[in-house]
Amino acid sequence: MNVLLWDVAHARAGDKGDMSILMLRPYVASDFGALREAVTADRVARHFGVPPDAVSVIPIAGLRALTVVVRGGLDGGVTRSPRIDPHGKTLSGHLLDLRVPWG
Repeated sequence: MNVLLWDVAHARAGDKGDMSILMLRPYVASDFGALREAVTADRVARHFGVPPDAVSVIPIAGLRALTVVVRGGLDGGVTRSPRIDPHGKTLSGHLLDLRVPWG
């Protein structure tokens, strides 16, 4: 079965320079293992349209959350980007539109 991440998790976004730093946490703590298996750097890279080496997915077991880092996706960062959303806050919503295998 495939699900959209927004069905099983919530996300927050931050930025540092030209990196978008996204936190992904399941609604149900016991789903952390399934989330960890489903959210891979390759899947996220394809979804964001960036090279696979531009994405890191880091499990934070104590918080039962994933930190997803997407490098080079903010068009230079907050002070240089001509984008409407230079902080990349909407990227957390975009991440939640990712369809992943589940269960």
